[in-house]
Amino acid sequence: MVHNKSSIRHAFNAAAAHYDTAADIQRHANMVLAARLARERTPAVVLDAGCGTGAALAHLHGAYPTASLIAVDLAPAMLAETQRRGIDIRTLAGDLEQLPFPPACLDLYWSNLAAQWCDLPKLLAEAARTLRPGGRLLLATLGPRTFHELRSALAASDAHRHTLDFETAERLSALTGQAGFRDVRVDTGPIVTHHADLATLMRSIKTIGANRVGPGGRSGLMSRAAFLRAVDAYEKWRAPAGLPLTYDLIFLEATR
Repeated sequence: MVHNKSSIRHAFNAAAAHYDTAADIQRHANMVLAARLARERTPAVVLDAGCGTGAALAHLHGAYPTASLIAVDLAPAMLAETQRRGIDIRTLAGDLEQLPFPPACLDLYWSNLAAQWCDLPKLLAEAARTLRPGGRLLLATLGPRTFHELRSALAASDAHRHTLDFETAERLSALTGQAGFRDVRVDTGPIVTHHADLATLMRSIKTIGANRVGPGGRSGLMSRAAFLRAVDAYEKWRAPAGLPLTYDLIFLEATR
């Protein structure tokens, strides 16, 4: 899929001020990635690629207090939130597909739930280019069953695209090897959130800026009739805790 970077930047700029109030999945993924940090060796330069509001910085600074930390994000408003963390860090507005760094300058490339907004071969090529030999890649992204309940329900309302397409763990592993990484390890860990109704569920997605779906998406508001059809269709998924929404998390580790 071709991602419209201007649209993505706009969505995350708009979400920045309230992002942390709804970023439970991001916090969970941060903790999973943090548990995989290698404490036996200290990287000199660490990149948080697609840093969002900088929630990972506490993990990275705690594990490597002497490392130089760099945070890159497409959305300047996210970087402004990152700078409020009070951690000594260099922030840069930039595209993960074209990092503004020389080759072999990083020791750890960390990215939590940003890769799904990028062309994966380009992102992985840039990670490989900027990591020193022996450097590590730690990445979390989303797999194809992400939002499958929502996709099914909204398909009953109209013919528009309603969610992004996501790569499989197998495809991600293959692309990582092709980019020049070794010791590639991929794990999955789906998380299901629950919501009182469809409107609340969709607001939770919008609050974290994840409402951009690429080509084929709706250009205007959904009609009331279409929304009510989606509400009816989603009810078949209802559980005692509410309407479920799956995040098909994929965790990747590799060595340059």
